[in-house]
Amino acid sequence: MKKVEIVEVVPSHKIVVGEKDAPITMVQFGDYESEACADAHEVVKALLETYPHQVKFIFRHFPLLSIHQKAHKAAEASLAAAQEGMFWPMHNELFANRHSLGVISLKRHARDAGVKSKKFLDELINGFYGLYVQDDLREGKKLGVTEIPTFFFNGKKFEQEPTFDNLSSHIEKLLATVGSKKSKKALEEAVTV
Repeated sequence: MKKVEIVEVVPSHKIVVGEKDAPITMVQFGDYESEACADAHEVVKALLETYPHQVKFIFRHFPLLSIHQKAHKAAEASLAAAQEGMFWPMHNELFANRHSLGVISLKRHARDAGVKSKKFLDELINGFYGLYVQDDLREGKKLGVTEIPTFFFNGKKFEQEPTFDNLSSHIEKLLATVGSKKSKKALEEAVTV
């Protein structure tokens, strides 16, 4: 009898771009066919360049299937790439090619992103990562996500338009709060010594 291979899948909420110990966690719910999410993607890249040690980023999938029929498979493709540590290159590739997200195109995008898996197309066709995308959708709905892109910072929903100015201003406020908490804690520790 052939032994069953158990494969542990890395879900999107565990795929972190940036420094893992950064004080600010920025989470975005979005989909790969959305023009607004493509715009937000460029903003996120600029924010990660501006705050390389202060912000870590997690992209959660929220495909709007009623208007973006290919977004779900694209989300699955990003998760397949993530299993090889290639989430970010695939993420970039998907947004760059958001008008060409058919299954065969997704295989080409994966190859262009550096994905080597021989099982990629088979897993995509068979919906291997579909349940993980559905987990993101359920989590987003539970958190009150109704439109995309939606951002959260350290677990709290960001209520403004996701422009670079609005997001960076919010990050600066959070950093000031984090900095003052660290200073207060250091002062308390110094006093108790």
